Amino acid sequence: MKLLESISKLGEEGAFAAAADLSIQLQINWDEEVKYLFRVVAADLNRVPGNIGGKNDDEITTIKKWLEKYKKGYEGRASQRLSNPLGTVADPVIEKIIGARLSNLTNEDLKKISFAHRLGMSAENILGLLLEEYLSINLKPRGWHCAWGETVKSVDFVNEDGSLLQIKNRSNSENSSSSAIRNGTEIEKWYRIKADRIEYMWETLNQICDTTTLSEEAFVDFATSCVRNNPGCIVVEAENPWG
Repeated sequence: MKLLESISKLGEEGAFAAAADLSIQLQINWDEEVKYLFRVVAADLNRVPGNIGGKNDDEITTIKKWLEKYKKGYEGRASQRLSNPLGTVADPVIEKIIGARLSNLTNEDLKKISFAHRLGMSAENILGLLLEEYLSINLKPRGWHCAWGETVKSVDFVNEDGSLLQIKNRSNSENSSSSAIRNGTEIEKWYRIKADRIEYMWETLNQICDTTTLSEEAFVDFATSCVRNNPGCIVVEAENPWG
């Protein structure tokens, strides 16, 4: 059984009550933010993630899996996570191609370029989580709660008043599903930086969230401090000459 079917069978209030009870078992603070996220899912089946639940699950176990997904996402936020090594190896031909274009580079230079690229990929892998956590910390006082673990379909933040927000790092990474609506309420969409030039969009988000505190400078300070305090969030391979 999938979560969507479970909520349909239990109804909004039945599913909501079941989730509240299960949160106690999982030691999740229901009243802090989870109840706002699950209320959106229970009230609008279009916001139910489609990847939760299997053939051996019933109504209770699917809701429990949703809560576990939220908990895993929260506990795996950038400031706490230990990132896994990259799942791919460098393709040796890349160094050959670069060497053919820039023949003055030594083999050691080419090796450093290859590892610098992989280090950049590790940083890019964590960038979205850093942005998510920065916003979570700063927007929670304004009633916005992060849908950790992708627990609300096409939505990254839910406000206590029912407003929905989807965030992206760059303008070219928006998902077409963001145009979906919830009970006539449009999902607000925001991206941090334009893809074709260095232009930040923080003022737009400040307007959406009724605040003045969000800025690129503050985000950079948060991101760099987070990595310094938890260096394991970015993978540096043992053989990386930059490490």
